[in-house]
Amino acid sequence: MELPFIDEHREPVAAPAAAVWAALVEGITRSLGTSALSAVLGTEPRRASGGPFETGSTLPGFAAAEVVPEQLIRLVGRHRFSHYELIFTLTEEPGGTVLAARSLADFPGLLGSVYRALVISSGAHRQVVGRMLKTIRRHAEARP
Repeated sequence: MELPFIDEHREPVAAPAAAVWAALVEGITRSLGTSALSAVLGTEPRRASGGPFETGSTLPGFAAAEVVPEQLIRLVGRHRFSHYELIFTLTEEPGGTVLAARSLADFPGLLGSVYRALVISSGAHRQVVGRMLKTIRRHAEARP
């Protein structure tokens, strides 16, 4: 099932893809690796498993459906109010790497519509993802 497009963010990073990849894996694990909200939302998967970002590994609310080191991480998940994908891509360009995050999601039913208004329409999702990418950029650019 193809999920509806929500948004895409791009962050230019003055670092090679290897440094951006390492910072991305650390950043995703730090940002998404907690289970407190997972229990409230009833996410699937519920727990972390596997190594850091190999296909099939999980974090609360996300499973790594596709991983191409230094190029792509496609995370999928669901909870009571939504089915979603978060796709991170790295594209090397002269002078660095462009890190992009593309969000796709479906919000079925009345409660899904309310959740969408709270998270997407309010701008909260945009702010959280934008902040995450900027933090990943800073960490990648600070690597030796």
